[in-house]
Amino acid sequence: MGQKSKWQNEVQIQDSSAKTGLNETLPKKAAKGRSFALPSAFTILFFLLVLAAIATWLIPAGSYAKLSYASQTEVFKVLAPDKTETTLPATQASLDELNVQIDIENFTSGTLARPVSIPGSYETLESTPASFLDVFNAMVSGTIEAADIMIFIMILSGLIGVVQVAGAFESGLRALTQRTKGREFTLIATVSILMQIAGTTLGFEEEALAFYPILVPIFIALGYDAIVAMAAIFLSGAMGTAFSTINPFSAIIASNAAGISFTEGIWWRLGGWVVACCVLVPYIYLYARKVKADPTSSYAYANRREFLEHWKVELGELVPAKFTWRQKLILMLFAAGFPIMMWGVTNWGWWFSEMAVSFLVITVLSIAVAVIGNPELSEKDAVEGFLKAAAEMVGVAMIIGLARAVNLILVKGQVSDTILRWATEVVSQMNGPAFIMAMMLMFCVLGFFVPSSSGLAVLAMPILAPLADAAGIPRFIVVSAYQWGQYTTLLIAPTGLVMVTLQMMRMQYSQWFKFVWPMVIFLFTFGNLLLIVQVLLYAW
Repeated sequence: MGQKSKWQNEVQIQDSSAKTGLNETLPKKAAKGRSFALPSAFTILFFLLVLAAIATWLIPAGSYAKLSYASQTEVFKVLAPDKTETTLPATQASLDELNVQIDIENFTSGTLARPVSIPGSYETLESTPASFLDVFNAMVSGTIEAADIMIFIMILSGLIGVVQVAGAFESGLRALTQRTKGREFTLIATVSILMQIAGTTLGFEEEALAFYPILVPIFIALGYDAIVAMAAIFLSGAMGTAFSTINPFSAIIASNAAGISFTEGIWWRLGGWVVACCVLVPYIYLYARKVKADPTSSYAYANRREFLEHWKVELGELVPAKFTWRQKLILMLFAAGFPIMMWGVTNWGWWFSEMAVSFLVITVLSIAVAVIGNPELSEKDAVEGFLKAAAEMVGVAMIIGLARAVNLILVKGQVSDTILRWATEVVSQMNGPAFIMAMMLMFCVLGFFVPSSSGLAVLAMPILAPLADAAGIPRFIVVSAYQWGQYTTLLIAPTGLVMVTLQMMRMQYSQWFKFVWPMVIFLFTFGNLLLIVQVLLYAW
């Protein structure tokens, strides 16, 4: 007898549509106890939460004094490490006295809304290590803190459920696959470039979660896998944000906290993004082409059945069918939500609560269009579709809260500032290329503990930017090191959005790491190269 096929434990799924030509094999679910699987996203984050709690026992507690502007009383408030608070006149002289080299307008205009660290104010404090109950309290507190994002995700998912119940998605996918046949990757490349542009200009990260429900079913219909979807949305948005140009949550806030204009170094960041885009899109293409030709070559192939079941896309259901006016109108309402969301964020200062309200309004309108005068769909079916789809996002929402809990433990244990203090002592002894390379490596480390771009900017930049003066380096190069260092880590850091996205994609962390590690190496290497060139050119 010949050798058995390695795919003998798979079930063949035949596509009934000659239009799509989909015909592939899907792995059977493994029998219990017969295979090893990596821990789930929830377990990985819980393990990191425990490690963070242990760190509060091992790392000395300490804190920098924090400076904030009270707009109602128009004064500066200084919160000392011992939690005593004093007030100072909101003048440039007060900032000079505190050695905070930031223009006062950045405070009074609201650009620096978060408290910033005051250089030279670090004090060692009495240790406050996390207890056993603190770990679980942080899980609850992190979930409460992320409530606006969680509600947004569940409402958006519920809207998807209404669109699916009405049959609008299936009809739209049929039309799309027929029109893009033979040039499917054009859509992937377009999405990737648009997400990179949104990242470099607006810092689209959490907001990008809104695009998965509409784009992932399309990517599946075009013959791609979960990794292609995650690469086109998450990786592309993160790469664009790494090379932020006018992103208010990264480049602008970091530059302001460093006491410089965000236009300083902007051409370096823009040029770096162009190169990164020219590397990333072909990288996604090579992988996507391989997966489309042979679905079993997907790094996430072992989870493909779960992925398809979660997104409710059957490979054989994309057959020609009538595309009714109701379905077209519902899709138009659904699609209208995204430009409205982007306009609200950029022009009206919307955040997740306002975005959730806008999609809730669209949900109600979609239900009305779907059921009024339609004997084929009842109001009960539409509402149940909303509730069922929203309920499926509870696991994703909990992951968001758990990721927040890791940072909460470190903040409560007062060890984040200590880590920053240690890093400052290391880089302050260096000069030239060694200084800036150490700075980027330091931001890689800090990015793991402080995954928020704006949070890391106000925490670290007032302390680290002045060190560039002593090293004879322009401060804008430190801003670049902050961006490229933090996002080198955030491409893979479980404390960021990675675990949330993996939960949505029904993927394992190891599968994503296998795909993304070349991009991590690229960003770290290319970022260091750009930093060294800037330092050498400035010195020359």
